[in-house]
Formats: sequence, C-alpha cells, structure tokens
Amino acid sequence: MGSGELEPGRLLPPMRELAARLGVNPNTVAAAYRMLRERGVVETAGRRGTRVRPRPASTPREAIGVEVPEGVRDISTGNPDTSLLPSLREALAAAADRHERGPTLYGAPAVTEDLARLARAAFDADGVPAGPVVVTSGSLDAIERALTAHLKPGDAVAVEDPGWGSLLDLIPALGLRALPVALDDDGPLPDAVEQALRQGARALVVTDRAQNPTGAVVSAERARELRRTLAGHPDVLLIEDDHGHGIVDLPLHPLAGAAGPTDHWMLVRSTAKAYGPDLRLAVLTGDAVTVDRVGGRQRLGPGWVSHLLQHAVTALWESRAVDPVRTARSYGRRRDALLDALAERGVAARGRSGMNVWVPVPDETGAVARLLHAGWAVAPGARFRIASPPGVRLTVSDLAAHEIGPVADAVASAVRPSGARRYG
Repeated sequence: MGSGELEPGRLLPPMRELAARLGVNPNTVAAAYRMLRERGVVETAGRRGTRVRPRPASTPREAIGVEVPEGVRDISTGNPDTSLLPSLREALAAAADRHERGPTLYGAPAVTEDLARLARAAFDADGVPAGPVVVTSGSLDAIERALTAHLKPGDAVAVEDPGWGSLLDLIPALGLRALPVALDDDGPLPDAVEQALRQGARALVVTDRAQNPTGAVVSAERARELRRTLAGHPDVLLIEDDHGHGIVDLPLHPLAGAAGPTDHWMLVRSTAKAYGPDLRLAVLTGDAVTVDRVGGRQRLGPGWVSHLLQHAVTALWESRAVDPVRTARSYGRRRDALLDALAERGVAARGRSGMNVWVPVPDETGAVARLLHAGWAVAPGARFRIASPPGVRLTVSDLAAHEIGPVADAVASAVRPSGARRYG
C-alpha cells in the first residue's frame, strides 16, 4: 500500500483466501488486517469486505486546503472573532491565587466542585437530564473517550454530512466507520438517521447548535422526531455536541431525556468558541455508565484536566465575562448580511447560526481557485464531506461590513463562472 500498488478503494482479498495464497495461518492474516484497520490504512464494511482507505487516517482533513498568498483575505479558518473573546488576565490570576493558597496534588478530585456546580446548573437550565459532570480537554477528547468506551474497531458511527472535519478524521483513526447522515437547517434528517441505524450504526453524533459547516440548529420539532427515531434503537450511543453554547442565542433542544431515547448518551460543551480555543476545556454529562467510563479512561491517561484551567473557567463563568446574546448577535449580523448579499446575487447558501456560511457549488476545486484569484481564501468542502454535494465554507468572524459586498460578488462569480444569472 505504501508503494502505491494498491490504489485507494481497492478491495482486499478475503482473509482465508489470502492465507491460502500466502501459505500462512488465517489468524496471521486476520491480525495483519486488524493492524491495518487500527492504523487507519484500510476500512472494513462488514460483508462488503475490506478496502484501502482514500488516505491514511493520520492525514488530517485540514491538509485539504490552499496556501494563502500574501494579500489574500483568509476566511477559511473557522476561528472565533478575537475581539469577542474575553481577557484571561484576571481569570488566570484568580486561578494562580487559588494555587498559591493550596496547590492541587495527586489524589484530588478530577473535577473542581465550583466548576461542576456551574456546569450542572447550566445543563439544568437548558433541560439536559441529570447526570454527573466530567471535564475533558475539549469536545473531541470527550467524543473520542465516549466512542472508545462503547464501540470496538469495525463498528459504524452515524455522523452529519457535511460535518465537523476533525470528527470525520477521528472516526477512522479509531478503526471505526462513518455512515453519513444528511441534514437541513433543523438538524439531521430523521429518515437519514433511521437508514444509518438500520445499516448498523452503533453511535450517532449530533451537533445541537452552530453545526459546522452549515450552521444548522436542532429545532424543537426535529428533536421530537429524532427522539422517536432513536427510541427504536435504545442500544445506540447518542453523543450531542453543543459547542455553540455561549455564541448562539437560539434555544437548546437536547435529544437525551430522563426516560431515553437511548440507554447511553453524552452531551458535551466546549469553551473554545466563546472563551478561546487554547483553554482546551469541555464539560460533559451523560448516563452514569458512559460518564464513569469516560472519567475512568481519563484517569488512566492524563489523569485530569489542570485545575488551573478549571479555576480560570470558573472565574470566567462567575464574572459573566461573555455575553452570549451580544456575541450571537455580532456573528448573526455578519452572517445574515452575507446570506442576504449572496441571495441578492442568486447564490443559495446556509448559515442559521454560528460563525460559518456554507455555499453549495457545482465545482469545488474551481470555485476555491477562482476565489483565491479574486483575493479570498475559503475552506474547501472536501474537509467536511463524505457523500454530500460539493461546497465551500466561509467564516464570517472577522468580516467587516464593507467586505460583505465584495466577497459576495467574488462567490457569485466563482459559482457561476460562465456568467449565468442563477445557480441552483
């Protein structure tokens, strides 16, 4: 495979057939296939066999991008507006003061009492079922621990398509298979979820708000529909990612409930978008078994998330350093202005919440290249897609009002290079 003799998508021989051809024990071939799968070189689809992956799981989707020349505006990053992030000076100083009074030593609880109390209160306010609180180093860390706690290599995970590129990287890196689920502005489509579950998905990952890259938000009605769908599959692990907490003013409609719809569930919130990606902290809750497994596995690795960070986040929450309404409106003004400008130019786009706008395009590579030539670097949709149609993602975080028209003009030209009046 490394030599290129087995091209991406190539179907490997059945294990017994290859063992007979090589004159070795079938267990030897099985072990080799398992090693290749765990390293993300091949993927197994049950009776459909084992195939070479399009690229190694260790190659991140972020590598699918463009080099941004000097003078080109980069609106591809997905980063928050730094002017909306709070100063960490006082929060970190408060954490340092607590450390001076009593340093955290081995044997201390993994989660500080104050952070757990505040996190649980916020979950309660949004109707998230009761459950213990665990702290991890970001949302992806929590999701990885939950998946490995319940699934085994070869299992399938239902994921939004288009969806979060880092999650789409993580799944094959764990030896799992991603089953794409289509979505609209109200979240995953129930029929698509049902299809993935019938195809054997052992877990479902849903972004509740500010879905990346489309900005979808799970509505109240969609949440009810998805709960009904999941009720027929109680053994499926439900993971909800509410990374938009703090930057979205639309209400949360959690799928998890005190009486189901699944036996095992987790809802995780990251501080990255509202307080800064470098804090590397997320809080989660879920059913007792899942939370215990996630926390237990963490104790065997890093042990705990630094109490200095936990105390800093506590100080930020207690001081209300971020106004979620103000933050949401700031992103909303820029996002809505861009959507309106694109609509005026006949370009369909999506962006109900968050900091990104998703634009379907007929030719992704061509659109990215034409936008780059026009002075705008955007994220290729290939970073976020499995089977969904081509598109590009634009981050509005630091777009100024006077830039909305020019970027809309550039997108319209990139989408319709022939000069046709309307796309879609």
